[in-house]
Amino acid sequence: MTGFTETQATPLSDNDNSEMREVVLVTGISGSGKSVALHALEDAGFFCVDNLPPELLRDFLRLEHERSHRRVAIAVDVRSAGSLPYLLPLVKQLRGEGLTVRVLFLDASTDALVRRFSETRRPHPLSDTEADPPAGAPARRRDDRAADGRRGLIDAIELERELLAELREISTVIDTSQLRPAQLRVWMRDLVRADYNRLTLVFESFAFKHGVPLDADYVFDVRVLPNPHYIRELRPLTGRDEGVAQYLQSQPDVAEMMAMIDTFLSRWLPAFEDDQRSYLTVAIGCTGGQHRSVYFVETLAYRFGGRVATLKRHRELDARD
Repeated sequence: MTGFTETQATPLSDNDNSEMREVVLVTGISGSGKSVALHALEDAGFFCVDNLPPELLRDFLRLEHERSHRRVAIAVDVRSAGSLPYLLPLVKQLRGEGLTVRVLFLDASTDALVRRFSETRRPHPLSDTEADPPAGAPARRRDDRAADGRRGLIDAIELERELLAELREISTVIDTSQLRPAQLRVWMRDLVRADYNRLTLVFESFAFKHGVPLDADYVFDVRVLPNPHYIRELRPLTGRDEGVAQYLQSQPDVAEMMAMIDTFLSRWLPAFEDDQRSYLTVAIGCTGGQHRSVYFVETLAYRFGGRVATLKRHRELDARD
């Protein structure tokens, strides 16, 4: 992969006392929900631009800065693949000039992406959709064509991951593999409402049987703890219900693991704040994502809520609402 390169440009504003506003860059893997995310930001009051070439980003922001006071969200992705090497250094330059730039990177598992492209029958931007078999070659069977198409799609997805890998490293990642559009809209709304200048601690519950969230910075496994699922009256409840909470609070192992996670996060949060991180996602997983992980997320969010900004997500429960 060709590395991102530094570029030189005139500062966005020549007036050091002028107010610099917030810009949200929406990027990520094709098929991960960028259009849904951009529509959510538009509903939240942002002026949105889709697929703006990175070469035009600075001039566009300068124009907005001079004539408007609206918040701006811009989608940039692999459709501008030839311009991507300029994007990362440009983001660093804009931040150095005092502009608040949030980069939200939407991602999803390869299986989820293949399923979405198959359902919509849209080609991947990096797919070679015009390729024809050599002259004189025997016609391929339908199953062979389908297999070749799937393989080609997976190759395109992996190439896109490689092209966007460095950009992903400086972004807040949102895993949409298990999200419905309504969930993604809510998560986008919560992220942009958070104070970018403070570290926001995101607690997320999930079920291991549906995969580990791709956006997790830390993952804690609570499947070793007593499971309320096996208590008949607690099975239909969730970790947000009082009966489940009381049961788990009575378990010494639960209290010990909770204390250890609390201690670990308390120890390292200052380091993340010093590193100027905007978001830190802590994922708590159990078997079904209904009882233990939900209880841990609710409890930890309450404990840390008085110390730092916090957000709560329940991947499996939110999918049912």
